[in-house]
Amino acid sequence: MELNDNLHDSVLVLDFGAQYGHLIARKIRECGVRSELVPYDLPEAEIQKRAPKGLVLSGGPTSIYDDGSPRCDPAIFSSGIPILGICYGLQLIVDFYGGKVRRSEKREYGKTEIHREQSSELFKGLDDKIVCWMSHGDTAETLPKDFAILARSDNSPAAAIQRVGSQTYGVQFHPEVSHTPRGQEILRNYLFEICHCNPSWKIETLSDQLIDGIKKQVGNERVLCAMSGGVDSATVAVLLHNAIGEKLTCIFVDHGLLRSGEADQVTKTFLEQFQIKFHRVDAKKRFLSKLEGVDDPEKKRLIIGEEFARVFSEESVKQGPFEWLAQGTLYPDVIESSTTGSPASRIKSHHNVAGLPHWLDLKVLEPLRELYKDEVRRLGSHLGLSDEIIGRHPFPGPGLAVRILGIITPEKLRICREASRIVEEELRSTDLYSKVWQAFAIVGDDKAVGVLGDARSYGSMVTIRIVESTDAMTADWTRLPHDVTAKMSDRITNEVSGVSWVNYAISSKPPSTIEPQ
Repeated sequence: MELNDNLHDSVLVLDFGAQYGHLIARKIRECGVRSELVPYDLPEAEIQKRAPKGLVLSGGPTSIYDDGSPRCDPAIFSSGIPILGICYGLQLIVDFYGGKVRRSEKREYGKTEIHREQSSELFKGLDDKIVCWMSHGDTAETLPKDFAILARSDNSPAAAIQRVGSQTYGVQFHPEVSHTPRGQEILRNYLFEICHCNPSWKIETLSDQLIDGIKKQVGNERVLCAMSGGVDSATVAVLLHNAIGEKLTCIFVDHGLLRSGEADQVTKTFLEQFQIKFHRVDAKKRFLSKLEGVDDPEKKRLIIGEEFARVFSEESVKQGPFEWLAQGTLYPDVIESSTTGSPASRIKSHHNVAGLPHWLDLKVLEPLRELYKDEVRRLGSHLGLSDEIIGRHPFPGPGLAVRILGIITPEKLRICREASRIVEEELRSTDLYSKVWQAFAIVGDDKAVGVLGDARSYGSMVTIRIVESTDAMTADWTRLPHDVTAKMSDRITNEVSGVSWVNYAISSKPPSTIEPQ
């Protein structure tokens, strides 16, 4: 379901396969300008039909000098439309105009400081030193003769460039990610100072557009909504109910991999807050049986996806018949599973994206697949969802299966569930729960020696993972007060039998992911 609305100014993002490609579009929408992610080779004639006020060339996993590297229609550079190239997009601009790009001797990944060389509309209102997020191994060695350097870093002599006398810009860093603190201001400068867009696109417009789109897509057919209890599926359920009413039934599957007390809490919350058909399925034994002896994380995800599909197919016969399966799929799920048709690399298969089998006799409806978590939260709030649902931490569809390293056993499942409960309880007791993005415990097969009473013990090692983010595309580990982590460790080693050590994960995304599998 594309977010099209011809009543508003728009900017197109040409997708060269960046993990952050859709995040650029989302950040532009956050500024109040409609945006859309489109194929990198969209013909210039088709672009002109859409009449965008600007074009953004995304980053990508390839190098411009590689054989077969993706290229846009060269006619866009003479279209008169303002262009902003990001990372690979900058290198594409340099290459097109006759400059030279080479592999950098010193790659840049993570936070980097750039220094402005001259004033420009792109950096209007910003300091001479700007902290930004770099993620590249190539650099512009030689610029085309009619280009000026706007900013440089220690390892990137052309960290930002402009074609003199034109509205063509390039930046080597990623202004769209949260770890470029002034990145949104840079995008706003591009939108409003360079493209002269009108900021008229609002979440209320999106809500009405999605409901109208569901009505047109579904018609008089019936929909089974996969309900998890989180904000994504709850928002989908309310959107669907507003669009098709009694033709909707929500199915909540307890697969045995949920958090402590979660199945009862979801059921209670949903029945109290919504007037929508709701059915709970106890499928713990069948899911855990299918996962027995499986240690490969990709196989776990695909097995869980297929078993979900089997449950929904069976419930379609019992509760239906239904023609549609609705899911709360978000764009981070799609981009990490690399199912967009872009040159992006697959990070991991999400059970509700790459895990759905071909035999599933239901059409898939995913109204939120172009949105990010914070957008969905704003949309859910607009639709009247409670703060309890909106503020709930993200929880993966495969549940604790992706937080248990190696084979899933009853013992590891118990430890993971109890330790995660303690982590959340301590965050709530210190008013930190709503200040972090996600918090949980991880357990694997590693064991360590401990002391229990006066005797030697040999127990599991638990890793606590707590991160801060706004969109799940990038994340940083949370610097908790030491007394809070100490309390978590004390409680886990004392209250969760079989645990000897507690560790704290301090890796950011990238290079790591939020979930361990």
